Amino acid sequence: MVKDFAGASVNVDESEVRAKFWRTAKKAARHVPFMDEVVAGYFCALDKNTPLRAKAILLAALGYFVLQTDTIPDFIFGLGFTDDMAVLTAAITAVRAHMTTAHRLAARNALVSD
Repeated sequence: MVKDFAGASVNVDESEVRAKFWRTAKKAARHVPFMDEVVAGYFCALDKNTPLRAKAILLAALGYFVLQTDTIPDFIFGLGFTDDMAVLTAAITAVRAHMTTAHRLAARNALVSD
């Protein structure tokens, strides 16, 4: 259970985010121009050294990202990932100070290997 941006409790299971992240990331890659930052956020959220508040923000945003049915369903061509991009942009902006060079390097390596 984590808090969203408005402070409401959100049930986000880290294992569910882990399981669905790569599948969703591959689908969204051509729609999300800052996918490298999203993947760096993923690695930051899983890092044991990341502060709990930053992890909670990232996991809530990544949880929203992996949901198929959100405010604008992902399958709607051209619009499906716009709400996800807004949520991810806000989360990444909020925790940018906790995203390290190691997170960005891991993201770059993960994106190149696909």
